Amino acid sequence: MALSRLNNLYMTLVTEHSKSPHHFGQLEGQEAIQLNNPTCGDVISLTLAVKDDTIEDIAFSGHGCAISTASASMMTDTVIGKTSAEALVLAELFSEMVQGQENANQSKLGDAAFMAGVSQFPQRVKCATLAWNALRKAIERSDDIS
Repeated sequence: MALSRLNNLYMTLVTEHSKSPHHFGQLEGQEAIQLNNPTCGDVISLTLAVKDDTIEDIAFSGHGCAISTASASMMTDTVIGKTSAEALVLAELFSEMVQGQENANQSKLGDAAFMAGVSQFPQRVKCATLAWNALRKAIERSDDIS
């Protein structure tokens, strides 16, 4: 696929996910994990419902740039139905990918694999990883509660 077509697909996906984010809101009865990116002002509040070590539902709210919001939306789509361990592996894979490390398993990230281009803009890596870092903290907390 030509590079310009990939760039267009990336821009289309980021725009779609940032304008109409999936799983936007808050889950009732779940304590939120809040993180912020002081560099650009992104703020995320993430709620997670885990049952029998499987992510049953997830939601996020807050405000941020298009990359931060799109990444959060893509992350929620990717981890629903995954075990906590699988979600943590995906979070690590995503983090490595946006820092420029290639991995054959990137396709497991779904739409989030298109965020690989963020590695060309180091100042945007924190934007892209904010939701994934919140996911890690939410899983750690749910493990502590279990």
